Amino acid sequence: MIGLVAGVKRLMLGRAVRTERISHTLLPKRVALPVFASDALSSNAYATQEILTVLSIGGLAFFAYSLWVAVAVVVVLGFVVAAYRLNVHAYPGGGGDYEVVRGNLGRYPSLVVAAALLIDYVLTVAVSISAATANLASSVPWFNDHRIGVAVALIVALTLMNLRGVRESGTLFAIPTYAFIVAVFGMVGYAILRGAGGTPMRAESADWTLVAEQSFTGFAVVFLLARAFAAGTTALTGVEAISNGVPAFRPPKSRNAATTLLMLGLLSGGMLLSITALARWTGVQVAEDPASFTDLPPGTVPKTVIVQVADAVFSNAPILALGVGLATALILVLAANTAFNGFPVLASVLAEDSHLPRQMRTRGDRLAYSNGIILLSVAAIALVYAFDASVNQLIQLYIVGVFTAFSLSQIGMTRHWTRVIREGTRAQAARARRSRTISVLAATVTTAVLVIVLASKFTRGAWLVIVAIPLLMLLMAGIQRHYQRVAVELSPAPDERVTLPSRIHAIVLVSGIHKPTLRALAYAQATRPSVLEAVTVNIDPIETQRLLAEWDRRGIAVPIRVLDSPYREITRPVVDYVRGLRRRSPRDLVTVFVPEYVVGHWWEHILHNQSALRLKARLLFTPGVMMVSVPWQLASSERIDDGRTSA
Repeated sequence: MIGLVAGVKRLMLGRAVRTERISHTLLPKRVALPVFASDALSSNAYATQEILTVLSIGGLAFFAYSLWVAVAVVVVLGFVVAAYRLNVHAYPGGGGDYEVVRGNLGRYPSLVVAAALLIDYVLTVAVSISAATANLASSVPWFNDHRIGVAVALIVALTLMNLRGVRESGTLFAIPTYAFIVAVFGMVGYAILRGAGGTPMRAESADWTLVAEQSFTGFAVVFLLARAFAAGTTALTGVEAISNGVPAFRPPKSRNAATTLLMLGLLSGGMLLSITALARWTGVQVAEDPASFTDLPPGTVPKTVIVQVADAVFSNAPILALGVGLATALILVLAANTAFNGFPVLASVLAEDSHLPRQMRTRGDRLAYSNGIILLSVAAIALVYAFDASVNQLIQLYIVGVFTAFSLSQIGMTRHWTRVIREGTRAQAARARRSRTISVLAATVTTAVLVIVLASKFTRGAWLVIVAIPLLMLLMAGIQRHYQRVAVELSPAPDERVTLPSRIHAIVLVSGIHKPTLRALAYAQATRPSVLEAVTVNIDPIETQRLLAEWDRRGIAVPIRVLDSPYREITRPVVDYVRGLRRRSPRDLVTVFVPEYVVGHWWEHILHNQSALRLKARLLFTPGVMMVSVPWQLASSERIDDGRTSA
């Protein structure tokens, strides 16, 4: 069984990679861009749709504001990219926002950022995969009836690819990411050519009749535009991932990360403006509730904005429109890779600080943080299932964590630059003043956006994230307190010495006279304990008498004690006897030798060692008692060859 599992693992994940080959997994910029920026780039596939969906509440006339809202989002994107280019130079360690806030604002603000980012990484996977299935359904209607199953399957596939290691996955992800970039800007170029030739381009929804949910005047208009802006800021998700993943870049790490951030900002901003402009040009209409369209045929599921735009632009080349839809769906699947790179790295940093279980900082066979990858995938699958893979529902939980991290990070960077100005050289102070100006502006802008997001999304689901962040903070603080308590408990005093027990009382458990028992007796005698005795439990008096007779016939020199068991239990009499020894002689050490079978088939585990497992579980909590397993390899176990051969 062990060999079978190992073989399947090797087939799915590849052979283990030696630690010294970690440098070979570092990424050049051309691969780092799709690995770390696919989330930010792909979010443009639904950012325009989110803007239009909110504006549709006011009716068709409000769609005219969509391009201005997109421009405002791009301005914020510019501030964030400029600020994070400074972050990667000042903090190249890979902790990103968490490292910045921890070093400048202290423990509790850093836990706020850590909790916000962990939650947002999970949402990134859930939203990206759900959006991918929505685009697949727009191109291939069959997917409409299987969204949850398809979404879960995609997350599992993405998990396996990431478990194989960053380098291999990054190379695989580069092709579809660049295909999406070419598809979007190619669509823009083709639309300009068709427009210059006077060819009309109309989306399928352009002539639908949209009924406004309510009328807006005065402050209500401002609030609706603020809501649309908050929805559009989903285009900024994933920008921080590059600052978290600086260690994965090739040297010079910080410079390459900063260059990749600039490329990301230019591409993402250009995409958002282009898709929004094309949506207005082709007359795309969307609404959260399809019933808002009075002439929409019953049962019709409107296509996504980018698919409608592609159908309109490539109306004379349907195969190209299908290509845009599939490229969009594919990059949305791969966009989750940003979280699969960022979440495990952040979790490993938090584990290093004792805020998460220490298993999170361990690299797997393929030099990936396997435990973090698996935890992320499980949490994302749970969200997809709970929200029926609905982008409209999941998107309401989104972006709160991102802008919480943005704001605290830039406040922390402002303090960092202030310290450099105070303590650095004159040249360093001059550069730091320019950097601080950028950080102050970025902190002001992102904090204002956070307030808008909270005000506009609170009742629509954002409150769940606001509740989850402090709960996760409490969990991480509790884990750290536990590790601190354990460290204090286990630390020896400065003058503490090794204290030998007064005596060692050894017990060999005997269920019958067979080879495992004889081996356990021989091993126990070899340890030369102060007292050695065999112990058996009297379940069947006839069998017990046969055992004692055979014991005498063989002339075994070890005395054997029979424990009565009126209720036919095995575990309780042994536990009571051992604890009785400890009460009578507290300074003695009791060593219990347990013969165990080593088996080769999974079903043999069910047939053997059950009493031994129960006994060890009970005695584990008894101070001064050592459990020693004495293995006996059955013939089936000989088929296991270091985990490489199937059983």
